[in-house]
Amino acid sequence: MAKKAARKSSSKKRKAAKRKTPIIPRIRRWVGRGFLVVIACVVGLVVLYSVVNPPVTHTIWSEWRRLGKVERDWVPIEHISPVMARSAVAAEDANFCLHWGFDVEAIRDALEDGGSRGASTITQQVVKNVFLWQGRSWVRKALETSITPVVEIFWSKQRILEVYLNVAETGNGVFGVEAAAQRNFNVPASKLSPVQAARIAAILPSPRNRSVTDPSVRTRRRAASILDGAATIRADGRADCFED
Repeated sequence: MAKKAARKSSSKKRKAAKRKTPIIPRIRRWVGRGFLVVIACVVGLVVLYSVVNPPVTHTIWSEWRRLGKVERDWVPIEHISPVMARSAVAAEDANFCLHWGFDVEAIRDALEDGGSRGASTITQQVVKNVFLWQGRSWVRKALETSITPVVEIFWSKQRILEVYLNVAETGNGVFGVEAAAQRNFNVPASKLSPVQAARIAAILPSPRNRSVTDPSVRTRRRAASILDGAATIRADGRADCFED
């Protein structure tokens, strides 16, 4: 009887101690656990998408809702003209092969210009397109900055570029270079000429406001610069990380 009474007394004390536990530490524990679950889910998705193609992105889904349809044809990087890959890198991230997700020099230059131009690398754009959403906010930027190194750890440079070339918006309701090549030039991405590839790359910063088939003078100049840049990064080895 004495033992039974002692056990009951001990049980009551434990329950009383639980009831007396401050609410704030308990909330902190649950928040911490939730944070760990989110991290695990993100890392899991990054690992999964290193071998599985992302089925949809927030931007594609949003455009589908807005327009009722989108054009997108996923193709492996082996079925994309090498000059298209080089043109995209020359246009958006010439030092793609030299950094691990962040181009420090580009960030420094952007800050010196007062933030009037972007400094996002192709890896950062992939993170934004695949895992996050469009628009500018400190929350999105913080998440993008956190996920970018994880992608660089688990994905090869070739995989990063392959995903980018398939999810980047290349026109109004058009995603990926295959759909852009078919719509604008009636050829597959594997058959794009250097000029055609440069034209597609030239509209990447603002695909809804620039035309591939009827480019403005500014877009023509940018395409000419990209054409030269694509040849340059091939010659100096800055395309080696994604070309066989």
